[in-house]
Amino acid sequence: MSPGARGRLRSAPLYVIVWVVGVVMVTPLLYALVSGFKSNDELSRNTFGLPSTWVTSNYTDVLASGSFWRMLGSSTLIAVGTTVLTVGAAALAAFALARFAFRGRELLFTLFTVGLMFPFAVAILPLFVLLRTFGLLDNPWGVILPQAAFGLPLTVVILRGFFREIPGELEEAATLDGCSAFGFFWRILLPMARPALGTVSILAVVGSWNNFLLPLLVFSEQTWWTIPIGVQQFQGQYAADIARVFAYLVLAMVPALAFYAVAERQLIGGITTGATKG
Repeated sequence: MSPGARGRLRSAPLYVIVWVVGVVMVTPLLYALVSGFKSNDELSRNTFGLPSTWVTSNYTDVLASGSFWRMLGSSTLIAVGTTVLTVGAAALAAFALARFAFRGRELLFTLFTVGLMFPFAVAILPLFVLLRTFGLLDNPWGVILPQAAFGLPLTVVILRGFFREIPGELEEAATLDGCSAFGFFWRILLPMARPALGTVSILAVVGSWNNFLLPLLVFSEQTWWTIPIGVQQFQGQYAADIARVFAYLVLAMVPALAFYAVAERQLIGGITTGATKG
C-alpha cells in the first residue's frame, strides 16, 4: 500500500466524524427551512416530508412585517453597542494586566477568570432590581451594560494572552522615541493584536445576537424587542402559528450566518494565532 493510501486510510475516521457532525448540525436547519413552507395543518399531518403545496406566504409575510425589521435593527444596535463597550473596556484592562507590574495584579486577573464560572441565570433577580433602580428597564442600555459586564472576563483573558506576547523591546523602543504608554497601546499594540480583537469582537456579536433571557427580562414592550424574543408574536392564547415560527427562525438566522461567513477567516485566524503563541 502506498504512503498516500495509508494516510487516507488513517484519516478516514476523522472524515467520518466530520461528516456525521455536519449532518447533525445541518439537518435541523433544513427541517426548519422546509417546515416554513408548510401550513400548520400540513405540518401536523406531514411532519418530516416535503410540503405538497409550498406556502411562500409564511416567509413573505415575515419580511413584509415592520416588526421584523424593527427587531432586526434593535438586535444590531444592541450587538454593536455591546461589542464596542466590551472590547474597548477589556482591551484597556488587558493592557494594564499584561504590560504593567503592580501589587495585586495576578489577584485581579484571577477575579476575571473566576467571572468565567459565574452563571448569568444566578444574577437574574438582583440584576432586575438593579436595572429597575437605575431606570434601565425598556431601555437598550439595560441590555448592553449587563452583556458587556458578563462578556468582560472571557475577553480580558483572551486579550491579555495576546498582549503579553508583544516583545518588551518594542515597548522600550517606542518609549525612547517619546511614545507614551497610551500611545504605545493605541498606535502599536492594538494594530498588532488585530486578530485577537477580531476574534473577541465576533464572540461578543454572536453572544449578544443569540441572547434571549436578558432582553426578555428587560423589555416588556415590543419597541425594543430583539430577534430572539420576537418569536413570541406568533404565540396566541390557545395556539401558536408553528409554520410561521419556522419561517421567522430561518430568516432570523440569515444575518447571523452571513456575518459568520464573512468573519469566519478572522475568527479561525485569531484562534489559530492564539494557540500558536500559547
